[in-house]
Amino acid sequence: SVAFGILITGIGALICLYTEAYFRGDARCGRFMAFLLLFMGAMLGVVFSDNILLLFVFWELTSISSYLLIGFEHQKDSSRNAGLQALLTTGAGGLALLAGFILLGNAAGSFELSAIITTAGLAESPHYVAIVLLIVAGAATKSAQFPFHFWLPNAMAAPTPASAYLHSSTMVKAGIYLLARLSPPLGETELWFWLLVSLGTATMLVGGWLAIQQTELKPMLAYSTLCALGTLVLCLGLGTPLAIKAFKVFLFVHAFYKAALFMVAGTVIHHLHETQVERLRGLASALPFTALAALCASLSMAGLPPMLGFVGKESVYEAMLHAPVAVQFLVVAAVLGNVSNVYVAVVLGLIPFWRRDKSAPAPSGHTIPLGLWLGPMVLGFLGLLAGLFPEALGHHILAPGGTKVLGEELNFKLALWHGINVALLLSVATLLLGLALVVGRGLWHRLTGPLRHLHAIGPEALYHHSVHAMLWLSRSQTRFIQHGYLRYYLLLVVVCLIAAVAGALQLE
Repeated sequence: SVAFGILITGIGALICLYTEAYFRGDARCGRFMAFLLLFMGAMLGVVFSDNILLLFVFWELTSISSYLLIGFEHQKDSSRNAGLQALLTTGAGGLALLAGFILLGNAAGSFELSAIITTAGLAESPHYVAIVLLIVAGAATKSAQFPFHFWLPNAMAAPTPASAYLHSSTMVKAGIYLLARLSPPLGETELWFWLLVSLGTATMLVGGWLAIQQTELKPMLAYSTLCALGTLVLCLGLGTPLAIKAFKVFLFVHAFYKAALFMVAGTVIHHLHETQVERLRGLASALPFTALAALCASLSMAGLPPMLGFVGKESVYEAMLHAPVAVQFLVVAAVLGNVSNVYVAVVLGLIPFWRRDKSAPAPSGHTIPLGLWLGPMVLGFLGLLAGLFPEALGHHILAPGGTKVLGEELNFKLALWHGINVALLLSVATLLLGLALVVGRGLWHRLTGPLRHLHAIGPEALYHHSVHAMLWLSRSQTRFIQHGYLRYYLLLVVVCLIAAVAGALQLE
């Protein structure tokens, strides 16, 4: 809870500074800031609530406030539809979560989280399977796990400050927090293990694949976020000490670099009004501080030393190499996921700033406000500082949280250099594959172009069909019941009354 609270308040403060600069001169700034602070309070309520019913209230409040943020530009159809999609998807998961919480509280004999996580024998409860399935469903919708992943990229219709906050360290991490918090009482079973490992692996691979198909700034970051969320769930599912260690490190790694890159992307879009990454070149001279922040964040995302991202990537590889099952498959999946991270880091965070191209659009002559580059700069240097001194972060912040998630004392030793080992070789292979993909991205997009239309038959298509079916059913029901003929209304009342009386007499 403390670790998540640090991320929520720390990154939230930087986002508030960024928001003021982003909306400077815009009359809507006050309204947006109010929604943002409402969301921040709701997230703090989620991570600090000890009663699971109170936690659920804050959980739903994050959905409502995120709906207001995603649909902030309500004059646009895309914003309204994206906000509604996020609300319906996470709201449906919230109903499942409420049912799971009620069953969990009854099985544990308490609705206090501090009592539930120390309750032994929950796996023997007759409702254990239902509890796990319902709670994981709620967490999966909130954290955009496959097949509920489609709402997150569409939520990029929100203004960039909302994307940088909600989709780096807060809303999408709420489900991750819940799974981590409930790992001690609900984990260590075959159901928990295979459910989380399957969800995490699928989301990591799908997110990585879709990230390298994108050509716009924010969608590319959104799909790479899916890859990171899948990695976190996979580590939680494995549940080994090495996996929990990797989970805690990568939680901070992702929050630092992703929030920074979202703010960098927002600054570029704000000043150039351009979203296509291939049209952006040579921005370092016009945006020097933003370029420096992007450099630090991209190096961390690519997993290069001395950034904290290198420590996180090594930790993930160590966890996969010592996984209890399917070691080769999990290692390959982790490498593929990190290859997509290298690709996104270079294409989005480095090339637009450091590659020269006279045909690229030039930024406007306006001075870049302090708030637009201070946040990503701070997060970028935090990634560097934590990478240089990982032991301090591990001992004071990560170790206590890892112990709570694992349910036993966790030996948390972090170092930037572990010598030449298999994890290091995998890191080198990841970097080389990622750079090769960057060089051949033109050919890659031509070869995989036809596959971009697979979403037409994917989970998002099922969502749209379901919404249309519900609207059709609603209209049909209204036409059948509310037809406007009084005699039929009276006939229906009489028939129902006769049926009720007859039923009562039959029971007699």
